[in-house]
Amino acid sequence: MTPSAQSLPAIGRAVLNGEMSSEKAVQTCLERIAEQNGHGRNFVSLRAEEALAEARVRDSESARGPLHGIPFAVKDIFQTAELPNELYSPDGKELKAAKDAAAVALLRTAGAVLLGKVATVEFTTHENPDESRNPFAKEFTPGGSSAGSGAAVGEGQVPLALATQTGGSTIRPASFCGAAAFKPTWGRVPVEGMKPFAPSLDTVGWVAEDSELLLRAARVSGIEEAETDLDGVSLRIGFYETPYFSEAEEETNVALGETVRLLIAAGHHVEEVHGPKGAERLNEWQDIVMKGEGRASYLLEQARDPAALHPGVLEVISREQGYTHDHMRGAYEQLAAMRREFDSVMGSYDAWLTPAVVGEPPKLEKGNTLATFNRLFTALGLPCAGLPGFTGPYGLPVGIQLLAPRFADIHLLQVARIVEGLIIRRQKSEDA
Repeated sequence: MTPSAQSLPAIGRAVLNGEMSSEKAVQTCLERIAEQNGHGRNFVSLRAEEALAEARVRDSESARGPLHGIPFAVKDIFQTAELPNELYSPDGKELKAAKDAAAVALLRTAGAVLLGKVATVEFTTHENPDESRNPFAKEFTPGGSSAGSGAAVGEGQVPLALATQTGGSTIRPASFCGAAAFKPTWGRVPVEGMKPFAPSLDTVGWVAEDSELLLRAARVSGIEEAETDLDGVSLRIGFYETPYFSEAEEETNVALGETVRLLIAAGHHVEEVHGPKGAERLNEWQDIVMKGEGRASYLLEQARDPAALHPGVLEVISREQGYTHDHMRGAYEQLAAMRREFDSVMGSYDAWLTPAVVGEPPKLEKGNTLATFNRLFTALGLPCAGLPGFTGPYGLPVGIQLLAPRFADIHLLQVARIVEGLIIRRQKSEDA
């Protein structure tokens, strides 16, 4: 088992508190990457000297924004002007872009320092061939497709990383790697310069060492809402098992039960809730839309060099799943209706608590497991926050998930910060 972010000093928090310079933060990240290189390769490209020089500039100037001096990494499906964009061509060697993707540029404008790009699974869709490994045990998966984002943050190599989610690709790897994560409401963060897979599902998000960095990343990326003063407020939390709860392993049940206990002990109200009728088909509809739109997204790669594509990508392009235009039309219509219904039933709650993953991360040869408890919420376009703090029988991370109605992103992150505090106090009490 290797050192994780939980056992290493938090870089982001130290920079924000003025306890560490940006240059020292970047240097620490680079040292950790070099030390842990034999465990797994999370970074596919680095701008080491450039990042150090940029950090020195940040240290010499007034704060540009809420992320001033924070090192961050980028999932390798976003264009960057200074680093290769490997997933933009079948041979993985496309030239550098003319400019950074919008999501990258927004973080840099807020003072964050681009450290490098991290691995994703092939064409963001299927297992392999990335070299990332779970920070806690190398024979286990870090999750996909934002594998490098989850592993790099979970390993303490970088405090913040850009990620994306079309099914469960932000919340799941964060849970598997012991990190915090946020998938905003669909459409709230610009996707310009990002390789698409299913545009009506694709959502830019972040993996971070804590919810404070997630909140700051959301704010500088276009998510603007007034914060509510929740100090001393008794939160109203709905506990939503989802229609798929029978698939949850015991460790997920324990994590959820402990979170409920912590909330109630702190004076918050928790009650079991039920989603609208028909929610049991949400994952089915998400799959239809994802694969239907995915076919269009990779037609050009097929035309250029079909032999270079992963068999799973070719399967999507050839429509071997058998989904027809009628399937697509029906899925779009059902999801549109479900989004309105979920917004309505969730509206009187501060957040809903749900599983983040089925259980502990599986071994690499078993893949990433299905994103059972993520896909339905991605399809609904809901904001989702993942929090670490629990482990399973192998001592590997298991996270929990919080959600809110669409466009309640900042409120959800405020609630996540409160729940995170309860979990941290529990951990400190156990360690004492």
